[in-house]
Amino acid sequence: MQYSIREAAALLGVSDDTVRRWTDSGSLTAQRGPSGRTVIDGAELAAFARDHAGPTPADPSGVGRSARNRFVGLVTSVVADGVMAQVELQCGPHRVTSLMSSEAARELQLEPGRTAVAVVKATTVIVETPGGTS
Repeated sequence: MQYSIREAAALLGVSDDTVRRWTDSGSLTAQRGPSGRTVIDGAELAAFARDHAGPTPADPSGVGRSARNRFVGLVTSVVADGVMAQVELQCGPHRVTSLMSSEAARELQLEPGRTAVAVVKATTVIVETPGGTS
């Protein structure tokens, strides 16, 4: 799979100009695609994204755990009824939603603006691809 400069920029969360600078400097290899436009190989883009991922905020809890998927962010919404609460966090560019008991949300003092860590340890992770690709 190949990506245009614009598509690569969107996937990396940067501007088209930033991707062009990376290709011009040789940090990211680009080539001419069948249409004559500049494209970047998907496998190379994936490796670049992994190797150049920005640092994640430090986990303020100081707790050791086996789960490796921790997302530090800000609570943006807490909607609680009698039994359950829906808590949303903005963790960098990712929105994470958790359903928990209202009691747990109160005990954790979750409210918009509070720093929190979403810890994900799941036996099932669903991966989807855009329609029409194989």
